Amino acid sequence: MSDSALDFEAVEEEAVLYALDGSGVAWISLNRPHRLNAINSSLIEGLVSSLARARTDGALVVVVKGEGRAFCSGHDLQEDELSGPEAERIAHGLQEVTRQMQAFPGPVVAAVQGYALGGGFEFALASDLVLAARSAKFGFPEVAVGLTVTGGVTKLLPQLVGPMRAKRLLLIGAMIDAEEAHSLGMLSFVCEPDELGERTATIAKQLASKPRSSLALTKRAIDAAPDNFLEEQLDLEVEHLLMASRSSDASLARDRFQER
Repeated sequence: MSDSALDFEAVEEEAVLYALDGSGVAWISLNRPHRLNAINSSLIEGLVSSLARARTDGALVVVVKGEGRAFCSGHDLQEDELSGPEAERIAHGLQEVTRQMQAFPGPVVAAVQGYALGGGFEFALASDLVLAARSAKFGFPEVAVGLTVTGGVTKLLPQLVGPMRAKRLLLIGAMIDAEEAHSLGMLSFVCEPDELGERTATIAKQLASKPRSSLALTKRAIDAAPDNFLEEQLDLEVEHLLMASRSSDASLARDRFQER
């Protein structure tokens, strides 16, 4: 689906755009293209409020993407001085984005083009599925500029790639391309840059067509797994299976499957 097919509404001085389409997909666009969608307080507030709105609107899927040439180039160091109370406020805001993405009951999809650096990389890693253009670049420059990461990435990244690779990415701060990010398990799909929009729309619509309860319970179980013992996870799977099988959307899904 092209952006022109959506009726976007500005949020927080247009730092973030929000639209809910007819299939139940909430499209959230980072909208500071003149700064490569660098993070400032307005962008954080707009992203948090848009994620909360998607939940209130009953969206089935959320897509987070960037306007212009980049997904998100990290914190806007030219705009905010990251020290004292302001640093704490920004850090808590970034962490709230992670909480909102993880707590959203349906899948959150990140569509990455250009740079995904620092907090922008964190936004991607907090998502459930990440699609990236082959030309995309990823990295954590925080240590190089005297900062540290804040969006929960010290937990999320080692779970994905292991502690040694996580330390390489965070301590050295080397930028990697989409192919390497995919090989390390940080991306779901890689495609050509001109295919990213269409591929994202197709996957989002496909996800939105699935039973809401099954999507939510499966996401919840996967996210709980790293902190559960095996027996706890086995019990959780049975509990979720029974919950899903009793839902009305599961009955409709089974009927559609039998018809096919």
